[in-house]
Amino acid sequence: MLRISQLRLPVDHTDKDLVQKVKKILRCKETPEIIIVRRSIDARKKPELSFNYILNVRVKNQEQVYRRCDQRQVQIWEEKPYHFPVFGLKTKTRPVIIGSGPAGLFCGYMLAQAGLSPILLERGRPVEQRVKDVESFWETGLLNPESNVQFGEGGAGTFSDGKLNTLVKDTHGRNRETLSIFIKAGAPPEILYDHKPHIGTDVLRKVVVNLRKAIEDMGGEVRFGAKVTGIESEGKHISGLVINGSERLSADYVVLAVGHSARDTFAMLWEKGVAMEAKPFAVGLRVEHPQEVINLSQYGQKEVRVLGNAPYKVTAKTSDQRGVYSFCMCPGGYVVNASSEPGHLAVNGMSYSGRSGKNANSAIVVSVSPEDYGSDHPLAGVAFQRSLEKRAFEAAGGKVPVERYGDYKRALIGAADQGEEAALAGEDFSSGRKGFSPSIKGGWAFAPVHEILPKPLGKAFVEGMERFGGMIRGFNDPDVLVEGVESRTSSPVRILRDDSLESSLKGLYPCGEGAGYAGGITSAAMDGIRVAEEIALCIAGQEKEQVSITKESHGECGI
Repeated sequence: MLRISQLRLPVDHTDKDLVQKVKKILRCKETPEIIIVRRSIDARKKPELSFNYILNVRVKNQEQVYRRCDQRQVQIWEEKPYHFPVFGLKTKTRPVIIGSGPAGLFCGYMLAQAGLSPILLERGRPVEQRVKDVESFWETGLLNPESNVQFGEGGAGTFSDGKLNTLVKDTHGRNRETLSIFIKAGAPPEILYDHKPHIGTDVLRKVVVNLRKAIEDMGGEVRFGAKVTGIESEGKHISGLVINGSERLSADYVVLAVGHSARDTFAMLWEKGVAMEAKPFAVGLRVEHPQEVINLSQYGQKEVRVLGNAPYKVTAKTSDQRGVYSFCMCPGGYVVNASSEPGHLAVNGMSYSGRSGKNANSAIVVSVSPEDYGSDHPLAGVAFQRSLEKRAFEAAGGKVPVERYGDYKRALIGAADQGEEAALAGEDFSSGRKGFSPSIKGGWAFAPVHEILPKPLGKAFVEGMERFGGMIRGFNDPDVLVEGVESRTSSPVRILRDDSLESSLKGLYPCGEGAGYAGGITSAAMDGIRVAEEIALCIAGQEKEQVSITKESHGECGI
């Protein structure tokens, strides 16, 4: 196989154009088999836009073709496909997975494929019922604490943009395997090669259901409304789980694949003595811009149909050395009320596969560390999150609070820096002034969003917005909408695990985003696969050891 790098074509090119370009580079007449490895957008000469490709191609007489082409652009390539280490296991041991987000689903998928018939326990409801619960919450404000944007089949990612890009360095092929499984479950094939793949919440919901059915078809079991309320152990090894306060399930291998919002589970584990620590994460606010503003900046045009609405990514360091950056950017998307706890409010971003909404939104978040939490307790980050979410809930009476950036900035930097805080006491933040309107799933109201974050974080947010205004024209316009609070960027806790991926309680495998080992759908799924590998190897090793003992006791025939 040959690999071609740095192949550029206009974004409106045809398949025929691509084939002709490849034949020209290879200096061959035959039509090669082309496999797209990576496709990214080159917007350096906007409004003229190009795709930049990395391709794998198969041709006859490969050595001859390779000798006569430009070897600065073409190289010989050996594909290294992913291989799960163990298959065909037959054992009475059934691993149990807590949580059916991407980490739990992919861990379950691989274990089921290996023949281990895993049991997945999900505290929430299946996607079909969960969607109804979430939409009812957005319409009425009545929250179901066990079935919402955070809890239920598919995890929090089910109500998101469905981004599948990751910064995790992958030397084992788990990333490509993850994307390939997504495609088998109904995702579009271009996620395998697009630089920033996404599938949208509408497609992701179907994919999640198909993954569940695949696990069941391979002998696995998925139980909904099964909340793990306790853990039992014998010595230093896990022995079972308590479900919904009463049912006991024996288990020697348990994967802890809960999401980062499973605060009650974190508390239960802490009381059980499972080792954990507070970890850094980020908090901030959602910002909305008219999508045309972003398209003009990124593409030099208000609309490029072949590309759809433009994304962006911005990052900076503040004067006090805090990181401030965009997170979970949703082109043509919606801000959603993503709350999971009564009396507390959190927001997230969501978009459908078409990304066709009128506004772009992103979280602009500021890095925080255990020093900001006010305590050295491992769960101090959870308490810090809850305090911000309580303020957000109170700011607009349970609705998503919204404020124009101009008002936000003036409240924190303008009048406040001049010692005129008292002048803001009678300020009216209910009108929202003029400008475009929000795209929000759930009730919303104009409110003093500037009161939610602690002042140092609020000022860091403003400093970041001003920096980003120099990168994207109009980013810090006074009419930009600011909404909050974005507090669930990643887990504030890390459940410690050793080289065998086990926690301090042996047989318990912390996994994915909630346990502190991932930062998005794909990285969580990859960690689920990694944990599945470890468990399968462990079970296979035990089986081999048992067979060896049997042979030694009864002879080679095992009788």
